[in-house]
Amino acid sequence: MDREQRRAYWRANKALIRNLLLVWAFVSLICGILLVEPLNNFQIGQVPLGFWIAQQGSIYVFVVLIFIYAIAMDKLDRKYDIHRRD
Repeated sequence: MDREQRRAYWRANKALIRNLLLVWAFVSLICGILLVEPLNNFQIGQVPLGFWIAQQGSIYVFVVLIFIYAIAMDKLDRKYDIHRRD
């Protein structure tokens, strides 16, 4: 892999991490803390949505983001022909 390909690989890797962190920050910080009062006007079953996001939803989103990262990195590794060293 030449220098330009390595740069493109790491640029794509950092962009992926940045985007996933932005989603995580939005859900956990914005929805779970700053927007909790307006979101509490909606219900999930008998639980206010803002409370549910702060207590459970952000954890579920974080786990989903882990799987998204793993799948996206696998695709990125294949695209740039990165092989795992055994």
